[in-house]
Amino acid sequence: MTGPQERDEPVEPFWMLAANVVLWRRYGEGGQGQRPGTKMFKGGSKVYVGTTHNGVQDCEVVGRPRHGRGYRWSYVATRHLYGFRPILVRSPAVLRVADGGFCDEAYARDLSVLLERRAWELRSGAWPDWPHPEPCHCHECLSVRPHR
Repeated sequence: MTGPQERDEPVEPFWMLAANVVLWRRYGEGGQGQRPGTKMFKGGSKVYVGTTHNGVQDCEVVGRPRHGRGYRWSYVATRHLYGFRPILVRSPAVLRVADGGFCDEAYARDLSVLLERRAWELRSGAWPDWPHPEPCHCHECLSVRPHR
């Protein structure tokens, strides 16, 4: 029988980016439909960003899923994330699921600024010629309009 020390070797903490899933996202023809969060994650849930793919169009993220327990990794479009910030991850569960982190805090901070800007560009450029539905709950409209 193995004890907890033998089963779970301590893993060194490393820097990752944390982000939140947008509360509502636009979809469909002209972005006239609205859905909360993504299929895997609830709106507003915290996820840890691992690597980016297709330039910075998609991110590999680790977070608690909408349905189920524990942590899961998934690919999420960068436009469905906001509030990128560097964070030193110490959680053994996240460290086991994530493959690796960034080298240092400065690189993670620079990447968080880049991803935040790119996510905004992708969200605002997804349907440039279509008006927002009324009432609109997308991330841009919610950040401009005060909460009630």
